[in-house]
Amino acid sequence: MSTEAILSHHLRSFSESIDEIMTDYTSESVLFTPEGPLPGLQPIRTFFENFLNTSPPELLQAMTLLRQDVRGEVAYIMWKADPYIPLATDTFVVRDGKIVAQSFAVLAPTPEGAGARA
Repeated sequence: MSTEAILSHHLRSFSESIDEIMTDYTSESVLFTPEGPLPGLQPIRTFFENFLNTSPPELLQAMTLLRQDVRGEVAYIMWKADPYIPLATDTFVVRDGKIVAQSFAVLAPTPEGAGARA
């Protein structure tokens, strides 16, 4: 599958299930987050479970894709989910129909405008 097809599947999977999201990854995949890299299926699954379980139910409906670029095996997206997430980005490296590496960064509102987490 092409990088664009894997990215499309990944984005659609959020409205389906964690199991469906995880079909895009392998045991060799790594997710780079602001808290550090998460190598392998279980840490990546835990990240997505925590993200979805701690997000308001309306967050997924509020998600808007602002930009999507695909060049070969690399894809980049910029998105928001107002008012919960004013800006986030993901970069994906796709090989042999799987996400082998992904980075995720988010600008999240903090109490009293005390700063942002990225």
